[in-house]
Amino acid sequence: MACAEGHAETADAAFMQRACELAQRGEGWVAPNPQVGCVLVRDGRVIGEGWHERFGGLHAERNALHDCEQRGEDARGATAYVTLEPCSHTGKQPPCADALIEAGVARVVIGSADPNPLVAGAGVRRLRDAGIRVDEGILRAEYDELNAPFFHFIRTGRPLVIAKFAETLDGKVATRTGASRWITGEAARARVHADRARHAAIMVGVGTVLADDPSLTARPVEAASLLGVHQPLRVVVDTHLRTPLDAQLVRTAAEAPTCIVTTETDGEAFRALEASGCRMLTVPERDGQVDLDAAFCALGEAGISSVIVEGGPQLLGAVFDAKLADCVQAYVAPKIFGGAGAPGPVGGTGVAVPADALTLTDVRITLLGDDLLIEGRL
Repeated sequence: MACAEGHAETADAAFMQRACELAQRGEGWVAPNPQVGCVLVRDGRVIGEGWHERFGGLHAERNALHDCEQRGEDARGATAYVTLEPCSHTGKQPPCADALIEAGVARVVIGSADPNPLVAGAGVRRLRDAGIRVDEGILRAEYDELNAPFFHFIRTGRPLVIAKFAETLDGKVATRTGASRWITGEAARARVHADRARHAAIMVGVGTVLADDPSLTARPVEAASLLGVHQPLRVVVDTHLRTPLDAQLVRTAAEAPTCIVTTETDGEAFRALEASGCRMLTVPERDGQVDLDAAFCALGEAGISSVIVEGGPQLLGAVFDAKLADCVQAYVAPKIFGGAGAPGPVGGTGVAVPADALTLTDVRITLLGDDLLIEGRL
């Protein structure tokens, strides 16, 4: 019996891992919804697969059932492996729990419970009330990590804020002349673009726009979705609207969405940026600058579930001073710039004593070419 149970657990893990791989194909495209994958299995054989492809589109379970039908298979008596608890309410799509019940599946294996108050256990109850066996928590840690922005957004109504920077071994983000390209190598830069495509928005300060004129787009990477490369919302924190109309972010606003967060409510610059296709987001002022707490709240209200804050030092310093960051991504290159005047990645006021330092937990270190990526939660 123990051997049979062990074989069943191994098979469950393998099919759930496949469901996770499918879920990842929706990266960026489904936000603020979760990434979900579904695999239908009967007699150890996959008879249907699907994932949530785009926000507003069919959910993973219904796509998998459609795939099953296209293959000429019958889902009755099958096991459905789903990375997230099937929904039980009608939103942009009808309840997936009902679809599984109507299809006649015999068992549903779930990775993560859904924290959405509209679901939160109701999907499992509906399945069990219909006589379907439900097993929960298979590879849960993997799926919780995959959908960290969704879980944070649902629980708080605010985007998950990731503070990201790249620095040299001696803690510099530019030389004494201000030159900064390139600190990290190709492998690290490819990871940056993959993360941009995964998340809902990228944020920089107007100082970075004036100094670097960045595009902030996500370039194609090997793991790009079958739907193409998702382009995040590009957000510029610009208190008094100094963003030039000929900046790349403004000139390409029709191709990749751009949002200007400001304290201004009108004026020539406001109207010109708006006419160029930029979304204008006015928030209150705090200490003469954009109130970043209000800015993140407003982005959350607009359905933005995650934001990578890419700098520069003034913006990152303000985010850390206000304790608004949830996670950190620090790329460290094995280079030394030196120079007392060369800038570091984080400005702001900072802490007075080491004991007050913000400390990372759940730290992960990844080698990317010759560079290190250090990630953790705050």
